[in-house]
Amino acid sequence: MSSRPTPVLFFVLAFFGVLFQIAAAAPAVALERRDVYSPPVLYPHTGTVWYKGQTHNVTWDVSSPPVNITDKTGLITLRKSGIPTPLILADGFDILLGRVEVKVPWVIEGSDYSVVLFGDSGNWSEDFTIEQ
Repeated sequence: MSSRPTPVLFFVLAFFGVLFQIAAAAPAVALERRDVYSPPVLYPHTGTVWYKGQTHNVTWDVSSPPVNITDKTGLITLRKSGIPTPLILADGFDILLGRVEVKVPWVIEGSDYSVVLFGDSGNWSEDFTIEQ
């Protein structure tokens, strides 16, 4: 039996050699510096009571946003007992507005609801109550 390299081995080594040279020659792309923005939700808060069908303003603090926000498009969802629900209360708004109007959905009554504000990060309110 011969211990000479086969033509297939030469081909594989040449292929990967060329592949690594191409990868090494590719210019490094400089990434733009971006900041994560997670503004605290101010309303609703503990002690707030919402009634099904009402309209309320969800508000958050926009007093100190970073210069480069990764995603300025906002989304507000509802969660119950710390568990996210599929209910979207508002979406497509500018996170720098500081408030958005939402309609209270028809859900089971409870005092363990919170809203989740997504921009480029998720931030949730204190627990509040939803009643009939």
